[in-house]
Amino acid sequence: MTSPEEPPGDPPKRTLREEVTNLPNLLTFTRIAMIPPVMVLMLQGTRWANVIAALLFTLAAITDWLDGYLARKRNLVSVLGKLLDPLADKLIVTATLVIAAELGRIPGWFVVLLLSRELSIQALRAIASSEGLSIDVVSSGKFKTAFQLIGLVALLLHERFYIDFLFAGRVIVDFNALGFWLLALAMVFSLASAGQYFGKFLGAIAKR
Repeated sequence: MTSPEEPPGDPPKRTLREEVTNLPNLLTFTRIAMIPPVMVLMLQGTRWANVIAALLFTLAAITDWLDGYLARKRNLVSVLGKLLDPLADKLIVTATLVIAAELGRIPGWFVVLLLSRELSIQALRAIASSEGLSIDVVSSGKFKTAFQLIGLVALLLHERFYIDFLFAGRVIVDFNALGFWLLALAMVFSLASAGQYFGKFLGAIAKR
């Protein structure tokens, strides 16, 4: 029987230790722990270091999906998880972009634009939350995330690789160029989604 203090559907109250040690949050901590190795491998710049860095980043992206899935599936959604999950995402993306700019793999101004958009949307969400408003995720934001993640993996690989395609035969793929253009696509969707978010926010304010 549910007590009056805990209405049906609310997540059970947990101690800080229980939140820190639950599986979704452990996966988030693991994702944060991957950031220094990815940075070190990028700075080494060897072919194999680039491949391992790309694999670690891909693994981090998988844990990002997995921790959210497990939190919902096992009713382990927590305040700590709500804080750490988006923070871990922003940290690993920011670290990768900054090191890539330092290594000359991507222009610095491009990184500034991408990160400025992220900071603006985070600030907008914080203001909306403080006003009791909810801004739904827009479809262009999902496309931005997908192109950004794939583009960053390509940027991490950096080198030119021979790839055997079924019909085209053996083709040289410049992964650094591929990563740049995928991130350029992410930028287009990023700006589009930013406009949608601000439109939704202004619309919600107008209704009040």
